[in-house]
Amino acid sequence: MARPYGLLRCGFPFAKSLGMRRLTNYPIDVALGDEERIYVLCRADNAALVRKYNYDDEDLGAFGSMGKGDGQFMWPVSVITDSEENVYVSDEYLNRISVFDREGEFKGNWGESGNDPGQLDHASGIAFDAEENVYVSDTMNHRVQKFTKDGEYIAAFGEHGSDKGQLNMPWGIDVDDEGAVYVADWRNDRIQKFSADGEFIAKFGGSGCGDGEFNRPVDVTVDDDGDIYVADWGNDRVQMFNSDTRYVQKFLGDATLSKIAREYMLTNAMPNRLRDMANIELQKFLRRPKSVTISGDGRLFIADNQSYRLQVYQKEVIHLTPEQYGPPMRSPTLNQE
Repeated sequence: MARPYGLLRCGFPFAKSLGMRRLTNYPIDVALGDEERIYVLCRADNAALVRKYNYDDEDLGAFGSMGKGDGQFMWPVSVITDSEENVYVSDEYLNRISVFDREGEFKGNWGESGNDPGQLDHASGIAFDAEENVYVSDTMNHRVQKFTKDGEYIAAFGEHGSDKGQLNMPWGIDVDDEGAVYVADWRNDRIQKFSADGEFIAKFGGSGCGDGEFNRPVDVTVDDDGDIYVADWGNDRVQMFNSDTRYVQKFLGDATLSKIAREYMLTNAMPNRLRDMANIELQKFLRRPKSVTISGDGRLFIADNQSYRLQVYQKEVIHLTPEQYGPPMRSPTLNQE
C-alpha cells in the first residue's frame, strides 16, 4: 500500500489500559492476532510466559513456562505473529526462537549459541519482512541476522562500534512496508535505518532526555504511514517521529484502571483504601516501557513493564492529497502571522 502524500494529524488520544498485576506481570512485548487477539510476553525473575488476551481486557489463558525444555523460556525478549498467527518468541539466554500455534501448542524452535554466521549471542528483537523472513537483533554479536521463518541463515550486517552502520548492543527491530530495517541501537542511544540488504540509510537520536534524544531505546516500530515509534526505556516514555525522522510528539502515560483491575478492586477492600490514600496522578505515567506495537488501524500498544499493564493510544490522522498539502517551507511553524 502506497504511503499518503501528506498527513493531517488530528490527535493521538489515550484509548484504554489492559491487564493488571498477577496477570500481565512485567510485560516485555506485544504481538497482535486476528479477532483482536493480543499476545503479551511477560518476563519476571521467576516466571516467563505468553499471556493470550483480547481488546475487551479478557484473559484467554497462557502458554509457555520458565525452563530450558521445548516450549519453555528463560529470558524471552520479543514476540511476533506470522500470517497464519503462529507465534514466534526470541530468548536471549537460550539463543533460540520458539514457535507456537495460536492455541499455544509448541511447534518447534531454531537457533544456537555462538558468533559464526547463523549463530546467536543474546538474541533479542525479532521482526518479519513482507516475505516472512525473520530479522534478529544479535545483541552481543553487535549485528543483525536474517533467517527464513524455519531458521535457515540468509545474511547478516553490522559490527561493533559507534560509526554509521555500526552497532552497540542492538535490541528492538522492525521492518517497514518498504522493506527498510529499523534497529534500536541500545548502547549508542540512537535508531538506525538500513536497507533490506543491510546498507546504512540514516540514523537519528543521541544520548539525553530532550525531545528526539534517548536513554537506552529498547524498541522501535513503524506504521503504514511511515511514522516511527521508539520505546525510550531510560526516559520512561515513547517518542514518535515522522518518516523523515523529525520528532513529532511523546507519550508519557495516561493510564486508567483497566476493566479487569476494576473487577479485582471491587472484591478487595484494602487495595481500595490504599488507592484512596495515594497520589494517583503518578500512577498514570509509564514506568520503563519495554516495547511498542502498532496495529493496522492505528492502535499503539505500549508494554508498561513496571506497572504490569498495557497502555493503548489511538492514532487519528487524515491522508492528504497533493492539492491538500502545501509545499515545503524553509522555517516551518504552526503560527503564521
